[in-house]
Amino acid sequence: MASTPKDTRWSLRVAAAADETVRQAASVSHRNLTEFVQQAAVNEAERVLADRTRFALEPTHWKRLAALLDRPPQDNPGLAKLFAKPDVFA
Repeated sequence: MASTPKDTRWSLRVAAAADETVRQAASVSHRNLTEFVQQAAVNEAERVLADRTRFALEPTHWKRLAALLDRPPQDNPGLAKLFAKPDVFA
């Protein structure tokens, strides 16, 4: 991770066992606690957000998806009937 100015502080309370485990992991990975926790949190955040922000497809599947998205719209009588009904949340 590139060195950038830090202007935000995190204040966390953790159980003693969690603290000991994380400190030990930081030590054996030759990083300080801040670097270790920050990188672990960023990695987990990126993992959680990945399926909400991007997805990957094999080239053949991508071509199929692109073809479906590019085709002209089709009439869907069932969908038109559904949207003609009053909103149940209104």
